[in-house]
Amino acid sequence: MSFSHHLFFCLNQRNNGEECCEQHNAFALFDYAKKRVKELGLAGLRKIRVNKASCLDRCAEGPVMVIYPQGIWYTFVDKDDVEEIIQSHLILGHPVERLQLT
Repeated sequence: MSFSHHLFFCLNQRNNGEECCEQHNAFALFDYAKKRVKELGLAGLRKIRVNKASCLDRCAEGPVMVIYPQGIWYTFVDKDDVEEIIQSHLILGHPVERLQLT
């Protein structure tokens, strides 16, 4: 496996007024996660990769990210939530239950 974890952030934009992750600050939170993973020395081969994704088809629950290989889906509202996911799930190996989508 090339990476221990792969994060996919939905960055879907819709011009028709329908709900989408872009309306919930998804781009800024993606940028924050990518920056933090690098700052913490977690980025790179055999480590963590933070990627943009188009629509993940969970628009009403956005913003949304999914972390593989576990396949855990998260929603989040701010940098504090993203930081908690990084610290708890990615560093300590403890998924953040309160932010998980079912």
